[in-house]
Amino acid sequence: ALMLHTPSATRGMVTSPHHLASQSGLDILKAGGNAVEACVATAATLAVVYPHMTGIGGDGFWLVREPDGTLYSINACGSAGQKVDRVLYAEAGHDTIPWRGPLAAITTAGTVSGWQSALERTGQTLPLADLLREAIHYAETGVVVTKGGAEIARSKDDELKDVFGYADIFRPNKRPLQEGDLLKQPRLAETLHRLAENGLADFYRGALAADIVRDLAAAGSPLSMEDLEAHEADLLTPLQTQIRGAKLYNTAPPTQGLVSLLILALFDRLDADSVDSFEHVHGLVEATKQAFLLYKKIGLGDRAFMKADPQAILDDEEQLARLAEAISPDTALPWPHIGELGDTTWFGAADNEGRMVSCIQSTYFEFGSGIVLPTTGITWQNRGASFTLAENGWNTLAPGRKPFHTLNPALAELEDGRVLAYGTMGGEGQPQTQAAIFTRHVRFGVPLQEAVSTPRWLLGRTWGDNSVTLKLEDRFSPQLYELLRAAGHEVEVCPAFTSMMGHAGAISRHADGRLEGASDPRSDGGVAAW
Repeated sequence: ALMLHTPSATRGMVTSPHHLASQSGLDILKAGGNAVEACVATAATLAVVYPHMTGIGGDGFWLVREPDGTLYSINACGSAGQKVDRVLYAEAGHDTIPWRGPLAAITTAGTVSGWQSALERTGQTLPLADLLREAIHYAETGVVVTKGGAEIARSKDDELKDVFGYADIFRPNKRPLQEGDLLKQPRLAETLHRLAENGLADFYRGALAADIVRDLAAAGSPLSMEDLEAHEADLLTPLQTQIRGAKLYNTAPPTQGLVSLLILALFDRLDADSVDSFEHVHGLVEATKQAFLLYKKIGLGDRAFMKADPQAILDDEEQLARLAEAISPDTALPWPHIGELGDTTWFGAADNEGRMVSCIQSTYFEFGSGIVLPTTGITWQNRGASFTLAENGWNTLAPGRKPFHTLNPALAELEDGRVLAYGTMGGEGQPQTQAAIFTRHVRFGVPLQEAVSTPRWLLGRTWGDNSVTLKLEDRFSPQLYELLRAAGHEVEVCPAFTSMMGHAGAISRHADGRLEGASDPRSDGGVAAW
């Protein structure tokens, strides 16, 4: 972990899954910008240097804690287009929504609206040109493809190479990107420059929006100008819950923030005396099962379609006690649940004023729908592919409906005065990794970087995987695997530092002003501080 004292008015910290993006955010802090502005710069650079994980054609969610302790969240999540319904797929001969291509590009992209909303809410001190400068530079001059990026480009090449616009940018040599290649994205550079010149609203209601819609139509997407014009990010009150020693915050539906908070609230009621013991891992896995079963039961997703109140669930002590009592201390609940996939980037920042930001954005699958718009260079998300085509039920497709999101940035206020911003990528692995990091660091006192680097587990599937086993990295004690198997868990041992376990990060502001940051060795990231 990187820790430093921050007595002067010029110091801050950024962490993200790519070191260049972390540096972009830090440069904004050095120039006098705040943590929100630093996160916009980080987000923009990630869209360029980590295109397999995120982009401005996706969605984003923010948790911001202001210096006076007030919190707000932003759900910058796009909705299904007004021309997108079940009839569209029936006429095309589909009984499920395709994962790739034009009929996967069916929701508006909310990421840029999230930037705009956060800047407006907190206050912008630097021009957009400054915030986007490094992202534009890397898009114009190129960025070296990392090992992780090359592995994903190679493994997904068969399903992406023929998608509209993909090969022009991501197969420049008529082959998948390879480690060490120089990836240039001149059209995306021009788009970011246009946003800097004309304002972020141009993405939805200006000349840039018109270019976006024209290219979407050429690709075969049913999204329209009316869909972009109707989109706005939502400024919401975060979900919250109190556990021993901490007050926890996360984002409201359509995210799975409720799941992340439930896991920690349930585990808080269980007995576990040592870190990474059977009681620790088994307890969190079983709490995860109870939380997942509940979110399916209540139909977690678009708030307009939900009958249950997520905050009321978190406030219901009797229900939480019943869920905790349903967890056996020594026997695994059988697990047939099929989870959600998703690629994502989490990043965070802290500034000299005391502001903390936890932020996450994604295009859902690696490279989203695979569609790359030729005029703008934008890779469009496929988040709408998570909808079902059932006539009724949880997360079923309807025009204007928001899809369920695995994305959820986390933040906690600890009784000792620390404030912790943390999160990860990894589909339904996100709340599990959050729980592992938080309990290790806060309940058991493990140093922050060690809490991130130490081996992790995953119940079910994440991106690139369809199994529902309990997967553990191979650095745990041999006895733990044996105890988990004896309890009935279907244990699968995975390689050390596998990206399957997500790319996590965290920043902690101590009561005396020290900043402590952690970055995941499973990613290409780093902590940048000044």
